[in-house]
This record gives sequence, structure tokens and C-alpha cells, in this order.
Amino acid sequence: MTRLGYQIPNFTYPGIGPAELFEAIAQQAREADGSGFDTVMVMDHFFQLPMLGEPDQYMLECYALLSALARETSTVRLSALVTGNTYRNPAVLAKTVTTLDIVSNGRAQLGIGAGWFELEHDSFGIEFGTFTDRFEKLEEALQIILPMLQGERPSLYGEHYVVSEAINEPPPINKVPVMIGGGGERKTLRMVAQYADESNIICAPDEIDRKLDALAGHCDALGRDRSEITVSWQKSSCIAPTADEAKADMFAYFARRGLDVASMPEDQQAAFTANFIWGDPDTVGEQFAKALVPGVDGFTINMPANGHVEGRVELLGQTLAPLIN
Repeated sequence: MTRLGYQIPNFTYPGIGPAELFEAIAQQAREADGSGFDTVMVMDHFFQLPMLGEPDQYMLECYALLSALARETSTVRLSALVTGNTYRNPAVLAKTVTTLDIVSNGRAQLGIGAGWFELEHDSFGIEFGTFTDRFEKLEEALQIILPMLQGERPSLYGEHYVVSEAINEPPPINKVPVMIGGGGERKTLRMVAQYADESNIICAPDEIDRKLDALAGHCDALGRDRSEITVSWQKSSCIAPTADEAKADMFAYFARRGLDVASMPEDQQAAFTANFIWGDPDTVGEQFAKALVPGVDGFTINMPANGHVEGRVELLGQTLAPLIN
């Protein structure tokens, strides 16, 4: 399961148009594959997220992209971080993930969550529903997808989905690990305890102990051995050979978003850069070592500021692989 995952969260890079875009993405995947990352992940969205850019920035469909990246890599697992369950029929999703496993020679991973970006749903005509609806759909979907990935032919007559003897042939080459993304303590982590191999958590440092305690509580209630579940913690990083170069990469990223952070007072700059673990390799390694607290097995890391810069993903992998392994 994921101990050092690299997520690609954005596809708008300076000077890169559609014709050059895949190579810029593939370069990142190849660097991750050769530098110690165990998983490469892409977002499952159709519009760019508001915390990363404008809706009309480039965004590729994740499973077509992951299948292409299977031919550019040799060892990393390939996954969405995470699939929006609302976007696809669950039986079709099981076939899609199985196909990814076949074309990657057994390297598929299923990352899945309930879905949350309402603008995408509304714009694409996909039913959004209530918070409760989306979590009910996720649970029903797991009751279809997981048996199909395990060679069974499930039938389900649920509130949201109906399948009858759903066939999935050929089966996956290997067991497909299942990651559920999100840190909701009542619903999401209960589903992790019941269905998943991995929990991917996004939260502030002062919340991580509470999330881990909630997961352990759900495991106890369900009779699940907590040690069977890997926990990865999502982080953003900006690494470069020197701290000055890392800062310059961040300021350039903010400038592309229309933010002149470089001209702000230092305290305001710090408010923007605080979302990143950044600096030279020694500094970044020290900060990730501090974040590797008991109960956390590893990280999923994105590099929106400079992942597209040649060598930066490789540098991060080489810096963190000794820490994780």
C-alpha cells in the first residue's frame, strides 16, 4: 500500500499546450517511478479545483491518463486520488479499474471517495444530491465494486444502484488495493474500517491524532485489526536544490495564479507558503520526518508549484525514500 505516493493535481504548466501536455505529465511519472515513490496518482476531476486554480484550467480524465502512464512506468502502482464515486456507474468503474490493472501488469489501485465538487456535477449534468445521498451511494458502490474485483458476480438492489450478476472478466492480475479518501470521523473512517486497505487523510497536524483515534474506534467496533489498514497523510511540497530556488518556484506558481506574493510582507508570504513543506532537501526531509508520527505509515504528496520542473519530483523521491523505507 501507499507509503510514498506522488499525486499530480494540476495540468496547466507555463509554455505547455495540449500537444506537449502528456509528455510533461509522463516526465513526472517517470521521475516518481525511478526515485522511490511507490504510487503515482492523478485527480479525478473535470474542472480545476478552486484551491489550485480556475475551473477552465487544463484537467484530463484520470483513468484514460492512468492507462497511458502505465506504459511510461514499470514499478509504481497507479491510482486516482481519489475517484469521485458519483461520476461513474460502480460496475463500470470496476471494469475500468480492472482494465487499468491488466494494461499495467497488475499495478492498479482503487482510490475512491464520495465526491464533493458541486460545480462539476451541475455543469456536467451529474446528480449531486445531499451529503447523505453521496455517502449512501459510496457504500452501495463498494458493495458492487469490491466483489467484482475479487472475481464474484454480485447482485444488488439498492436505493441508488441495481446490478444483477455483474460479470467482470478477465479478472485483475493482482488483488487491487482499495483506498478510501477523506477524514470524516463518523462516516468515511467507518467505511475505511469496514471496506478498505488504506485510509488517505487530509487534515491539519493538530487533527491527525483525533482522526487516527476515530479510525481505531471504528476498527474495534467492527472487529477489524487496525494494523491491517495503511494510513497515508496528504501533503503539498515544493523542493529544490536550494531554499531560494524552492521559494522562487512557489512565488512563480502564485504569480501564475495572479498573486504577487513576492511583493508581500514576510508575514503575509508565510501565510501562503505555510501550505507547503518546502525548501532544500535537508529541510524538506526534516519536516516530513516530524510529520511521520505514530499511526501514520506514509504520505501522498503533490507538487503543484514545481512538479513540472524537470528533476524536482526525482529530488523529492530521493530525499524521502530513505525516510519511508
